[in-house]
Amino acid sequence: MIFPYQPKKSLGQNFLVDENIINKIVSIGNINKDKTVLEIGAGYGNLTKKILAKNPHKILVIEKDKNLFSFIKENFSNLKNIKLFNSDILKIIENNTLGKKIIVYGNLPYNISTQILAKFILLKKWPPWYDNLILMFQKEVAERIIAKKNTKNFGRLSILCNWRLEIEKHFDVSKNCFYPKPKVNSTVLSFKPKKNYEFYLKDPKILEFITRILFSNRRKMINKNFSKLFKNSIDVARELELDLNCRPEQLNNEIYYKIAKKYENLLG
Repeated sequence: MIFPYQPKKSLGQNFLVDENIINKIVSIGNINKDKTVLEIGAGYGNLTKKILAKNPHKILVIEKDKNLFSFIKENFSNLKNIKLFNSDILKIIENNTLGKKIIVYGNLPYNISTQILAKFILLKKWPPWYDNLILMFQKEVAERIIAKKNTKNFGRLSILCNWRLEIEKHFDVSKNCFYPKPKVNSTVLSFKPKKNYEFYLKDPKILEFITRILFSNRRKMINKNFSKLFKNSIDVARELELDLNCRPEQLNNEIYYKIAKKYENLLG
């Protein structure tokens, strides 16, 4: 394929060009004529073509780069079931007016992939407007998302993602499948919203705040950071059956959700 525009490092542009991998990614969503699909960062439309071949009810294409948006518009705008947006996905996630039960695809820019994912998780309205997120991350980031406690990759990202989402790893993708070739391999994950998650928070950002405080010294015991959250930290720890001599990665996801709930209750 000829690329008329030079990829922009500032936008983290690495275009997926391997057709076999593109087909595998598209198949994850089980697209049919009743489904609406949202694609983040269409680039030159390699994935867009394959999604269209599945004949969805509608495909919504987001492309921030003005040059690439012009390319997509020139090549796809004549189709009836496609709608194009020259916009930033971070703005669209929060202010969505695109519909409900949408399947989202995205080969996310490495530099803002976790920021995009956090936006999807921290929506106030839940269940959210999307049914399934099928996203590609830098392999190292994917490992942090699916990490379990007592492992070096376990941290804030895993706790946040597992709170409201069911996560599935599908496959790794070699760096040779992209143009330009990145320095690292990638991984495809999918995320389905939990309809009834156990630890409801009025303000979802409280969990983000709690984990930021408790992981600020991940190699040290949590007792000092826990006392920054609760004046009566020993009493709260006893109530939660929490050992303050633990390090952050030694606690399971559930205890973080309980801490966040307790903190929100104290705020009133």
